[in-house]
Amino acid sequence: MLEIDRIAAVVRDERPWGGFERYTHNEASTVKIIHVAPGQRLSLQRHVHRDELWVALDPGAVFEVDGERFHPEVGDRVLIRAGQTHRLSSSGPATRILEIAFGHFDEDDIERLEDAYGRV
Repeated sequence: MLEIDRIAAVVRDERPWGGFERYTHNEASTVKIIHVAPGQRLSLQRHVHRDELWVALDPGAVFEVDGERFHPEVGDRVLIRAGQTHRLSSSGPATRILEIAFGHFDEDDIERLEDAYGRV
């Protein structure tokens, strides 16, 4: 299984009312919520100019990084370094993840290695 929660930059701050996790602080980043339809998957891809942090928001997500697949629990996270192959899919239900990209973000910085929609 991939090592998740390996991001030293994530800071947990406890407060009397609960707490929060800070994923980025005064850094250039791009934040998305990605929705995956039931049973669908994104292309197997990699990027040159950015790292990505994925956080599972719903059950049913499948993370694949460098050929290793796992089914994260809600709240689990993985850091994908530039150059690592990765793919997101749904094991059945519609699912969402939070994606935070660090570095230069450009939608054209995608090298598709496999794609079910003919975009390779």
